[in-house]
Amino acid sequence: MRQAQHTLTIATRGKGLVEFTAEVRQWVRTQGIADGLLTIFCRHTSASLLIQENADPDVQTDIANYFEDIAPETRDYVHDTEGPDDMPAHIRAALTGVQLSIPVSGGKPVLSTWQGIYLFEHRRAPHHREVVLHLIGE
Repeated sequence: MRQAQHTLTIATRGKGLVEFTAEVRQWVRTQGIADGLLTIFCRHTSASLLIQENADPDVQTDIANYFEDIAPETRDYVHDTEGPDDMPAHIRAALTGVQLSIPVSGGKPVLSTWQGIYLFEHRRAPHHREVVLHLIGE
């Protein structure tokens, strides 16, 4: 059994989804592990991870709009130290999660044709987000 770990830094432009599937595929391919489990972990409380359709950008727009509705910045939150977008960002991250587990087979993440791996930025300002990849297998 072998393990490998790597940290990706993902630049965001503010709120929205940033696909990083290609970077994950490329890193997994170079690890020499044919079959195993890939864990992807977001090291932040105001950004999250999703596996979502990557063919039609309307899906991303609808997801972003939905989260604007369920955790609006206009609500009166107790936690407002970092601005009106901070607490809604924490709620959105709690609802979507900060960790993904993806099987690896034949040296590739087992994703379907239309699945992409996304960082979901929940803050208005651009950020550099760290995502840790951990691969275990043979």
